[in-house]
Parts: sequence; C-alpha cells; structure tokens
Amino acid sequence: MKKLISLFLMAAIGLQMAAQTPADDKYVYTEASDLTLVGKLMDTPNPYHRVDTVRFKGFTKGENTQVRQSSGISVAFKTDSPSVSVITEYGEVGWPSNTSGFSARGYDLYIKKDGKWLWAAARVPGDKTLGNPITLVDRLDGSVKEFLMYLPILSEEYSVKIGVEKGHSLEALPNPFRHRIGIFGSSFTHGISTSRAGMTYPAVFTRDTGLQLLSLGCSGNSKLQSYFADVLAAADVDAFIFDSFSNPSPEQIKERLFPFIEKVQAAHPGKPLIFQRTIYRENRNFNTGTEEYEANRIALTDSLMKVACKKYKDVYYIYPNATAKDHETTQDGTHPSDRGYQLWAQSIEKPVKKILKKYGIK
Repeated sequence: MKKLISLFLMAAIGLQMAAQTPADDKYVYTEASDLTLVGKLMDTPNPYHRVDTVRFKGFTKGENTQVRQSSGISVAFKTDSPSVSVITEYGEVGWPSNTSGFSARGYDLYIKKDGKWLWAAARVPGDKTLGNPITLVDRLDGSVKEFLMYLPILSEEYSVKIGVEKGHSLEALPNPFRHRIGIFGSSFTHGISTSRAGMTYPAVFTRDTGLQLLSLGCSGNSKLQSYFADVLAAADVDAFIFDSFSNPSPEQIKERLFPFIEKVQAAHPGKPLIFQRTIYRENRNFNTGTEEYEANRIALTDSLMKVACKKYKDVYYIYPNATAKDHETTQDGTHPSDRGYQLWAQSIEKPVKKILKKYGIK
C-alpha cells in the first residue's frame, strides 16, 4: 500500500511539473544578452549585472549585491513563435516581504500593439523550480510581434535564455527607445513594492516617453556616496536624473551634495543633472516623529538645491508626486503602490522633457 501511495504521489508531482514546464525539445533557446538589452548603464562582464564590481570598489556587501541585480534591464526581441519560454540560472535570489515575487524573481512581458507597449504576461518560477523553464506566454496568433521582457529587480542572473518554438524565428529588436539617460536612486528607483518588474517608475517613464532611462536604483543606499559618483562618471550618458534625497540623513546631504555634483560634472561637462525632491511618505500621516524628520530633511534639501542650481550650471531640481488626492497610493507607508509609481512617472514627464529639450534631447 505504501508503495502504491508513493507511486501515486510521484505521478501526481510529475503531472504537475509537466503542466508547468514545457518539454525541452519543443523550444530553441537563445541567450538574452545575444539579443538587445535595454536600460543598461554600462557594459559588464556579466551582462545582467548593472555595475562591474571588480572594476568599481567601495561598495558595502549589500550594495555589492544590489548592483549585481538586474533591476531596470529589459530585453527587446521579435518572434513569430506561438509561445515564448525562459530558462534562468540564478545567482543570489531575493525573497522580499514588500515586493511581489513576479517583480523580485520573475519576468514581466510587454508586446507592442498599435505602436504602444501593451502588457502581455508575468511569470515567476516556484521556489523549488527556479532553474526550470517557464512558459511566459502562449496561444499567440503566429504573426511576428515585438516583445519587451523585463528582468527581475531583486535577483542576480548568470544566464537568461529565451525559447521560441522550433521552426519559428527569434531576432534582436533594435533598441525601441531613444538616448541614454542615467538615473541613480533609492528603493523607489529600484522598484521596491512593485507588483511587476515593468512597473518601476523609470520603466513606466521610458515606455510613456520613448526616452531610455538607465536605472541604478539601490534600495536604501542612494546616499550621494563618492564611489557611486565614480560609477556615474564612467557611464556613457546624455543626461542624469537623481532620486538622491530619499535615503541620506540631513548631515550626509549637507556633507556630500556639492562634492557629488562636482565629481559627476567634471566627468560630464555640459550635461544636465536633474535632481528630484523626495516624495511624500504616507507613514508621516500620524507619526509625529516621522513627520518632523521628513519635513526638516525636505526643507534642508530645498535650501541646498536652491544654492546648487545657482552655483552650478546645468543643475536642476524638480518635484515628483506619487500621492493621489485620496492618499491611497502607498504599499507599506514608505513605498508607493504600482499606481503611485505611475503617478510619479507622469509627474516628472513634463519637467524632465522640458529640461532635456534645452540640450537637444527629445
């Protein structure tokens, strides 16, 4: 009897895995880095890392992990395959409590329709089947379509292979976005509390405007550090946007802001540096201590940026908004929900485009 039960359980598990995992011989796989990677700040030995941690030093252990995560990177390709699969070889994998697994470890897929990117699918492998292939989308009509697949925001990948059905084409798509605009920031820029990797505000902004943001969001660690300025100084960009006042203390802001600006400007003379005020956090609503701290930090930042915009040419200060009138756009009191991040992207679109236009960036 025990043997029969064991055989039954094995068969049930096998059927479940077969339902979740496509047969290997159905697909031909191509490494995603052989296609078009969108949103990368710079070349790295591992194409899914954002910074080469051998070349650049000074990071804490946590920062070293974060810059090896693929947040903000997507893959552009086209295929006529009726279904698309992906196999991942993960390095360090994130299991956050305040961010969806689809966003932290999974994939978010968009397909272009009528000239716009339309959401198509999101999938994440199970905790015990991380290395198994997963079908991202199926039952497509067989016509050639353009795809944009966002990589996980809180995981490291050694390999990402995209599979199309045998007998169907898979080609790199020319980068669908214009220019190279670096964006360095906090957990907000990293995408913490998003439900899907394509819902970070840099990703939303890029799809809405066609302007390519190259994201270096580092949750809790965007503190105007000089070693991050070294990374940004080495990047090939047309402009920068910063979410640099959400993490540092008032003391760090006073000490580091002007040297940070000067180091980045020395490497990128004549290019716009657009700083964002930190957003309103809903945990200020009733906590008097948080309210006082946040209000004082913003007041200090406003005063310092008023000086910076006069002292340094090509430095700007803008005011994002991730809060709806009903104040129902937060996930955990600190981070916005998807809707909040959409509001953020929309709120900076006009001022950013106006500034970039002065530099011929349209």
